[in-house]
Amino acid sequence: MDAPLPVAERSRRSAPPQPGVTDDDLAFARDFERCRVAADAFHHEDHVRLAWICLRQAPLAEAAPRFIRLLRAFAAHQGADRLYHETITWAYLLLIQDRLTEMPQRHDWADLAERNPDLLAYRPSILPRYYREETLASERARRGFVMPDAWLDAPAAAAGLGRDSASGKPMGRAPAAVTPRRSSGG
Repeated sequence: MDAPLPVAERSRRSAPPQPGVTDDDLAFARDFERCRVAADAFHHEDHVRLAWICLRQAPLAEAAPRFIRLLRAFAAHQGADRLYHETITWAYLLLIQDRLTEMPQRHDWADLAERNPDLLAYRPSILPRYYREETLASERARRGFVMPDAWLDAPAAAAGLGRDSASGKPMGRAPAAVTPRRSSGG
């Protein structure tokens, strides 16, 4: 008897492609998975497209591990393991997932790209809206996911919050503008 397929493989085989995911998208993902894409031909927009394909094929909880596995395998194949950045990867996955909730069910890659040019911008990228430069440059953020912290500088300073001058640690809490509001149910 054959060994069971990994979860990501089972979901890919059993789940029908979502509306808007074309044969070209699937071929792109397959070529990437098989490391048939040259490193110099894989740019930021391609990262976003691959994440979009993964997120269209499966829920975030399944798509994220697949996307991360693909990126890590690609980086290893290129001899560039240190290029993988956990916080940047998760930040984009979550941003793309959030944008998918605003898209019509039947949309394709071109629709997402047209409506979300900020996701495709590389330098400058969308991430400074959420992260301080030194956070993204840190080894801690490269190795593991770090929560967004840009609010510690701009809105926090305007609200009288900020960092302790001795320790550099954040003081206070996030301003109301960035603190998620909970519905009172009524």
